[in-house]
Amino acid sequence: MTGASSRHRFTARPGDPDRWIKSAEASPRAGAAAGYTARLTIDVTPDLRGRIKVAAFQRGITVADMLRDLFAREFPADERGSK
Repeated sequence: MTGASSRHRFTARPGDPDRWIKSAEASPRAGAAAGYTARLTIDVTPDLRGRIKVAAFQRGITVADMLRDLFAREFPADERGSK
């Protein structure tokens, strides 16, 4: 390939930083307190993982939403005086 390609490369970023920097208003979940989320990784047995997935399916929600609700109930924000 000697000519310039019109396709974006894997590492190409938009010229406008506001398009690729995540803003609080652009949160995909309305329930996210500050607009940002953090990833949490835990190790569970395959059997427990299966039970969690089945429970979420039966409730008609995603595993992530179900666990967020569980964590919010178990660790309320007002317990420490913060959101």
